[in-house]
Amino acid sequence: MLQKRIIVCLDVRDGKTTKGVKFKGNVDIGDPVLMAEEYYKQGVDELVFYDITASSEKRGIMIDIVKKVAEKIFIPFSVGGGIRTLSDMKQVILAGAEKVSVNSSAVKNPSIISEGAKHFGKQCIVVGMDVEMDFSKPSGYGIVINGGRTKVDLDALEWAKKIEKLGAGEIVLNSIDADGTKNGYEIKLTRMISESVGIPVVASGGAGTSMHLADVFNEGKADAALIASMVHIDGYTVGGIKEFLNKENIPVRI
Repeated sequence: MLQKRIIVCLDVRDGKTTKGVKFKGNVDIGDPVLMAEEYYKQGVDELVFYDITASSEKRGIMIDIVKKVAEKIFIPFSVGGGIRTLSDMKQVILAGAEKVSVNSSAVKNPSIISEGAKHFGKQCIVVGMDVEMDFSKPSGYGIVINGGRTKVDLDALEWAKKIEKLGAGEIVLNSIDADGTKNGYEIKLTRMISESVGIPVVASGGAGTSMHLADVFNEGKADAALIASMVHIDGYTVGGIKEFLNKENIPVRI
């Protein structure tokens, strides 16, 4: 089994890290630059920075914060929110990000995936999928964009397969139903997508305990797990989570 990655997510709104439940009721919880530096010291494998209102507000990403974070950490760093063009991607990469994440813009203009992969390499292109249960769809899951505000007529499994064909290097699979609940990842969804594509799948939404990560690696077949509330609010450390996973015989970088 390949080493599993632990990724901390910093959702940023108005320059502050924020956290909500099912994409609602967000409260500010800290400075993203200071928090990024702390998780880097704790041994996190990667960091993800999402400007969560850039798309809905139809504006560009807060590039100054991206630059400040990139100066403090020396691990893979993915940035998303409001990235619509190759120029936006270039700006983020030049600011210090190793990966760019597209979500709503990829649904609206799928060619951004293939164009980004062509110009910057597929390893740079991450596609975020915000997914919620929808029994009208063949897979039982549909796609939502604009920070959970807008349903679109897309089946989650069909979209994941198309993302891979277009040349993305990775999928971040976020369950809106599980987001912020701390009841565990959406295992059924994660396993379905992980077993249907050949690119890495990052499970996102619902982590509340270290065992939840073990479950999504073992049962959900995820390549990486994204966490937020556990380390932002609940007192877990990256090192402590990795020690637990190591004892569960899940390979992680210690």
